[in-house]
Amino acid sequence: MQLHHMNAAPLLIELLVEELPPRVLAKLGTSFSQTMREQLLDLELIDAECAFESFATPRRLAVLFQSVLSQAPEREVKQKLMPVKVGLDANGQASPALGKKLLALGYPHLGVSDLEMVEEGQVQHLWLIRDQPGVSIELGAQKALNEAIAKLPIPKVMSYQLHENCELPGWSSVNFVRPVHSLLVLHGEKVLNLTALGLKAGNTTKGHRFEAKKSIIELGDAKSYEQVLLDDGAVMASYAKRRQSIEDQLNAAAKSLGPAFNVAHDEALLDEVCSLVEMPNVLICEFEKEFLQVPQECLILTMKANQKYFPLIDDQGALVNRFLVVSNISPKDTSAVVGGNERVVRPRLSDAKFFYDQDRKIKLTTRATGLSKVVYHQQLGTQAQRTERVQCIAQGIAKELSGLSKLSAQQMQWTDQAAQIAKVDLLTDMVGEFPELQGVMGHYYALHDGFAKDVAWAVEDHYKPRFAGDTLPRGMPGVVLALADKLETLVGLFAIGQHPTGDKDPYALRRHAIGVIRLLREKSLGLSVTRLLALSANAFEGHADVIKKSWAEITESLIEFIYDRLSINLKDQAYSSVQVESVLSIRPDVLDDVDLRLKAVKSFALLPEALSLASANKRISNLLKKVQDQAMDVEVNPMLLVEGAEKALFETMQDVLPQSKLNFEAKNYTESLLLLAHLKNAVDLFFEQVMVNAPDEALRLNRLSLLSRLHTAMNQVADLSRLA
Repeated sequence: MQLHHMNAAPLLIELLVEELPPRVLAKLGTSFSQTMREQLLDLELIDAECAFESFATPRRLAVLFQSVLSQAPEREVKQKLMPVKVGLDANGQASPALGKKLLALGYPHLGVSDLEMVEEGQVQHLWLIRDQPGVSIELGAQKALNEAIAKLPIPKVMSYQLHENCELPGWSSVNFVRPVHSLLVLHGEKVLNLTALGLKAGNTTKGHRFEAKKSIIELGDAKSYEQVLLDDGAVMASYAKRRQSIEDQLNAAAKSLGPAFNVAHDEALLDEVCSLVEMPNVLICEFEKEFLQVPQECLILTMKANQKYFPLIDDQGALVNRFLVVSNISPKDTSAVVGGNERVVRPRLSDAKFFYDQDRKIKLTTRATGLSKVVYHQQLGTQAQRTERVQCIAQGIAKELSGLSKLSAQQMQWTDQAAQIAKVDLLTDMVGEFPELQGVMGHYYALHDGFAKDVAWAVEDHYKPRFAGDTLPRGMPGVVLALADKLETLVGLFAIGQHPTGDKDPYALRRHAIGVIRLLREKSLGLSVTRLLALSANAFEGHADVIKKSWAEITESLIEFIYDRLSINLKDQAYSSVQVESVLSIRPDVLDDVDLRLKAVKSFALLPEALSLASANKRISNLLKKVQDQAMDVEVNPMLLVEGAEKALFETMQDVLPQSKLNFEAKNYTESLLLLAHLKNAVDLFFEQVMVNAPDEALRLNRLSLLSRLHTAMNQVADLSRLA
């Protein structure tokens, strides 16, 4: 419920600072306003429904709350002090221990009669229960402001000297993200007596460095902050509104050139530019068409990364020779600003063209020898050695896929060629300048050197998927090489003990594992995880000196790691934890059909017979754990089935299990599990009427063998006992 007290008014707090780091401005603004809200809410100066707005520009952090009390309501304080036998002496008077406790809490004037005795179990305790006046707005806002400043996610603190005119007694130097020039605090029309970072609160601020109508802006009340800053200060204070304005202006500028022009949008760049301007003004600029001969990825990257410009593309996604600039000034004649930006971008594009022209003079195969001089990892050798390992793994995967008729002889050849040159673009000038273009430039240079299109694709795509939601490689050579590259990284680094710990994952091995999982599942390769890890281990035969564990231990750790990643991934989808665990606990070696298994388990779980069968399966598991494995090798002897219930179960199994197995082998997992529902009555009757651990050993082993066969059949798709 919104506060409507007579003493409630809007509260505004602003820190005016020198230009804040653009990459963290949005976080700073959100943190400042959220911490203020949490503190004011905790002090009951606002309620949970109090509307507030966060402001963040390159030169200010501010927050405006719509309704904040001058004085918080009284609150009841309840605090357990100590057992009565500790707090009172033999005469029932306060003990020294109680006196010290009350003094520490700020209640030295209270006596025993002011406290309450509460029985808890067998022990009586003394409690302090008091009505305490609510905090005033000045004290509460000061506490909230102190917390908000202390909790700001500042990447790097700087130390600076306070200006002699605005320092408080005792303050000379300040540590903060950037020097702060003023503190503005208004509750309605009243300036609150707050201090922060050596400054006293006032009712003035400053607007845009160049375009403000007034050098000092005086505010009469808190709620007019945003409008006054806009009118007198030429500042769009709201981060969200400013960002939306930039996006709208970019789209409008692109469409003003014609319907085929589109902005090459980039959310991170939009955030950064929003953090660099206080009053955005989008301008259209141009560069010479000759630069379009350079791969557009290079031009787009240099414009975005170096200049913070927004490139324009046509309806086919091809770069055009126009770009957009978000200026912080709005002169009547924009020609000087446009011309200046066009002059600045030209040498950047010239550099890109020079790198591209120079790089193409040396073939990738010629450059490849240079990989032997580039260290990949101190314990795992050079990039040349890594290339050999990736090539070895890729050849192994290619043979497996060829055997499954999923890779032609031509594709095997292309895969091998791509493996030899995949890392060579790391040695080029363009990738040296822009590491983000690794793979992309390899693609262009491979085409220039006369390699097949599939080879060029594989060189670019072997890094994919690079992030969540990224596309997968386009052709099979790229898929094979991407798998080989990720497996080499995983196996190599696990082999030398460099696996992730806690939040630390310096080699992005979790991302590599997810990449392997996505490639296997989404490309339906039919490859065995354990077989792939064995192929990868073979490539490290020459590194026995740095590998401290056995390959069995390394493989087990990796399998655990991969299935953990898969489990997290699946739980983010439409499957419950229980369903995921039931499938993954049996460690399906081929990941393509994990989804089919999960869908089957989901359908099975809806059956009325599911819970009973799952419970029976759990009971069977527990029984089988108690006997020796060799006892399970005994075939079921129908002649030893003496009870009616065990005969009925055997006959039902004879009918149901072959059908279930046929469906399982055809990967009709849902049908395979649904058939098991026919076993429910026979299984229930068996456990009601048959003693499994019969005194007669032959009968006991026969019954365990029967259950063992049933257990195996029931757990082919998933461990159904997990559903119990």
